[in-house]
Amino acid sequence: MTRSQANVIRAFVLWTAFVWLTRISNILRDDHDASFKVVHTGLALVSIVLAAGAWIVIARVRRATVARTDARREPTPDLSAR
Repeated sequence: MTRSQANVIRAFVLWTAFVWLTRISNILRDDHDASFKVVHTGLALVSIVLAAGAWIVIARVRRATVARTDARREPTPDLSAR
């Protein structure tokens, strides 16, 4: 995964968290039934947890990609000089 691909997914993660946090604060302040508030808060929590999971997966994939790229760049030791 390239850095730009990871950044696109990170942008969606941040957007998801922003939208749900804003939405939940509005829902909790508005005049809704308790069941409506519970259901939508649950939806928000699930969405935010999934977004956090995506962020963690992206970080691990990027770390592995960078490590592979760095390993290819390291020169091999010259054993014929012995």
